[in-house]
This record gives sequence, C-alpha cells and structure tokens, in this order.
Amino acid sequence: MPALLLRFPGRRYHATPWGHHVNEGLIEWPPSPWRLLRALLATGYAKRHWPADGPPPAARRLVDKLAAVAPQYRLPRAVGTHSRHYMPLARFKNGREETTLVFDTWAQVDDGEIAVHWDVTLDAQEHAELEQLASGLDYVGRSESWVEAKLVPPDAAGPFDVRPGELADCPGPGWEQVALLAPVTPDQYTAWRARAVAAAAAAVPTLDTKGKPIAAATRRKALDAIEQAHPRDALACLQVETAWLQRLGWNQPPGTQKLLYWRRADSLATLPPKPQRSVPRAEPVTCMLLALASASGRTNTLPRVDRSLAQGELLHRALVDNACRLGGHSVALSGCDEHHRPLTLPHQHAHLLHLDLDADGHLDHILIWAPMGLDANAQAAVRATRRTYAKGASEPLRLALAGSGDLCDLELASTMWRALHRATAASRAWVSATAFVPPRHLKESGVHTLEGQVRAELLARGLPGPASVGVLDPRIDKTARRLRHHVRTRRSGPRPAIDIGFALRLEFDAPVAGPICLGYASHFGLGRFEHADGAAALGPRPSSDWVAEGSVPATT
Repeated sequence: MPALLLRFPGRRYHATPWGHHVNEGLIEWPPSPWRLLRALLATGYAKRHWPADGPPPAARRLVDKLAAVAPQYRLPRAVGTHSRHYMPLARFKNGREETTLVFDTWAQVDDGEIAVHWDVTLDAQEHAELEQLASGLDYVGRSESWVEAKLVPPDAAGPFDVRPGELADCPGPGWEQVALLAPVTPDQYTAWRARAVAAAAAAVPTLDTKGKPIAAATRRKALDAIEQAHPRDALACLQVETAWLQRLGWNQPPGTQKLLYWRRADSLATLPPKPQRSVPRAEPVTCMLLALASASGRTNTLPRVDRSLAQGELLHRALVDNACRLGGHSVALSGCDEHHRPLTLPHQHAHLLHLDLDADGHLDHILIWAPMGLDANAQAAVRATRRTYAKGASEPLRLALAGSGDLCDLELASTMWRALHRATAASRAWVSATAFVPPRHLKESGVHTLEGQVRAELLARGLPGPASVGVLDPRIDKTARRLRHHVRTRRSGPRPAIDIGFALRLEFDAPVAGPICLGYASHFGLGRFEHADGAAALGPRPSSDWVAEGSVPATT
C-alpha cells in the first residue's frame, strides 16, 4: 500500500480534537484516521461526482479496507500557536454590538509533510481510486488547512514512528500518548449495531402510562426512529453530519473508537524553536576520550565495570540532548538522519565504550569512537557534557575531555596507553571485556547459532570472519565468571531477544584491528572485546598527533 503525503501550502494545519471546544486551544496532531477518511469521502462526492446513494464499488471496497486498520504516521516538526479575536454576535447590548473572544489554534508546519501509511493490500482499481482522491484533496481539518496530497512508495516516506499502542508499548523516554478518533472495522460495527438496536427496541414500552396497549403504528414509528438513529453500516457512519449527531444526542459518532497513539513529546512544540548556537568549525575525528571522576576523588565510588551498559545509555542521552541544544541533530551521535531514520551504513556512528584503565574494577574513562567521524557539532556536544550520573551516587560524576584524535594517534601516559592499546590495536586473539548478548534468538543450526550471529556481526562491521569462536566456561574461567554480573538490558530501549550474556574468545587467521564491539547494545558498551594476551599484542608505542586536553586521573 503506498503512503499518502500531505503538504500544507498555507503552512498551517487547523483541526480541533473530537470532544473538545475550539477555545480549549487543542490541536488534533496527527490528523485522526476518522478525519482523513471523511476528507477522502468528501473529495469523492465533490470532485469524483459520486452518486447520492453512495460511492461506487471500488471506492466502497477502498474505504472498508482503510477503515479496518489503524494507520501509522510520520510527522514533521510543528509548533502549536494561536491567535485571539473578538467575534461579533449580531446582537446589540447597551448600544454596542456584543462580541465573544475566540481562539484560532493551529499547527505551524511550514514546509513539513505528514506521511500516512495504511498496511493493507489494494487491487489496481482501489489503488487508482485512492490516487485520484488524493490528487483532488483540497483540505484536511478546517477549510483553512489547504492541502496537497500524493501517493508515494512507503520506503520513500518512512519511517512511520507514530503508531497505536498501549502503555506497555512505550518506545521510551520522550514519548507521549494522544487519543485519536478512528473508525471501527465494518464487522465490528455490524455486530455492535445489532446489539444496540435490539437493546433500544426492548426498551420501547408496550403500555402507556394508564396501562393500555400502545398502538402498533406508534410502536412502529418508535422502532423506525431507532433504526434511523443507527446508520446502516460503517460507511454510512463516516458520512453523518454534525447537526444530525447533535440532534440525536450522540457524544461520539457511531462506529468510532478512541485509539491511543504514541508520538514524540516534542512533535507539537509549544514555543518556537530556539535559535541554534554557532558551533566552531573543527576537523572530524574518529574518537574522543573522556575521564570520569567522582566529586570526592575516590576511585572506589565510580561505577563498577558491570554497569557499562547503564552508564552508556545515560551518557548517550546527555550527548544527544547537548547536540540538539548547541547545533541541531547529530547524525554521528544518534545513528539516525534528520527524519529519525536509521543510517543505511550500520555501526558507523558513535560507540560509547566505558573503560577500566587502571584495572581496579571501576569505570574511569569513556572512549567515544565513531568510524564515520565526529563532526564539529558532535565534538561540541562531547565538550559540553561535563557530568553524568550513576546508581547509588549521591552526587553527579565529573567528566573531563582527556583527548581527541584518531585511534592510530594515541599518545598518553604509558599505563593508559597500554590499556587503550588492548582495545584498539591489531591482534589475532580477542576475548570478551563485556558480555556478548546475541542480537537474535539462538537456534541450533544456520546463521542463528551463536557462531553464526558472531560472524554476521563481524561481517556487518567490515571485519573478517574468525577462524574459531569459543565460549568461555564460567566454572573454570575467571573472565566468564565476572561477566555474569553485567547489566544486559537497556532501560529505555528495546529488550534483547535473549537475555543471556556470553564470554567469547575469537581467533583470526591474521591480526585484526579494534575496537571490536558486537551484538545487542554494542553502541552502549556491551559486546566489547580486548586482546586475549594484552602484553603480547602490544607493538611499539606510536609517535602521534593525539591532542591531550584537560586533566586525566593518574592510572598508575
């Protein structure tokens, strides 16, 4: 099913949610499924000259299919705003014409486009009917909401991130629920109408107040009124007029339901966007190193190594927020383009690798590594992030930029350089430094085995396949026992397919350069590998252009 693109030439969208007064200042955003279907039907009668007794068969099938599923949306950036004016009431009081204060509320969308996708399959006639209805669509919402609509392939309009869902389906922090009016399926309405008409007919009295039987003609008139008060089918429900609903006392159109949709909390801003600060120009770098310290200076109060994932999530959220505040959306830090679509080249954006460089069991540095490069905006966001938090800590943890450059240009204190070298330099043997969590469910054969998933992860990162993949036994291996206590599930993201952490040993035919980060949540610290034999893997210390900045805690 193609997606419907809606563009507003007037740069505004006017619509009040069902059940609310215009002076409440609320905006129906996105347009409800019920409103969109009524707009298409109105276009069919006005532009396609449908007969008064109903749409043609192809259009009827089209509307039934669209009414049977809940659409998904992609929303542009919009700002909710309003104007106030006094509306004349066409009557005089004390020699002056009376007026009333009216709010005119709208969403300022500018050049943005709304994309709507119904997940249904249409035949050639239905597709042609929808295409003609879209080309004839003049407005959606109030008549001031001029619109230009067209059909495009779903891939060209997605991703469709505004979807229906219950409370348990929350995508994460920064999302909110909004109720939209939607039609029920034709079968649901038919069953509901039969029950409602039967219940109303049973309530019609057979005796008058004096106990005498009511005339058959009077009862028939009452039963006919009940039938007319309930539209004959779901299509008729979409065509009822507001005056008819008010006259019969409907507080919600028959054949409709309220669906809860998840949308981003900033989908409809209440203030105009803040002007972006100018970010100093800087050459891209592939990595930046942050030093982590507590307010007291005691290293034993820093987060333990097993909380690498939790600390990575907290830091990632702060980095993305600072990037938006300083220079706008950062592709390198978020891993998505400006329309929140994942990058086509996977695993090129930032990895947040929490490191224990002094081997005391506590995290003391964070290596932010992005193969695609950290641009000026991303670097400014990293420099502006001065603190983070940890579970059980009474005060925020301090962050200081220790250096920035490329992986091949590391030149810091000797002990720190050796610890970093174990995670970055080329080696034939690599062992898990943090737990590897499979990205998919494990199966006994094929590409979904543990070894098959490891090979697929390496291939997705442009690395060669290993000669062997071994699983370390926690009963006899100290590293495997330590990894059993690592946090393995993201707090504000998707859960892993299987909540099991493995300690692995990878052997390659030729030396492979790191960092190597594989599996679920690998961009937040899980699935990180180090040299199996750190001392043997170390080469000569490089002469580099690494730029050291700030103060770095001693790593002796």
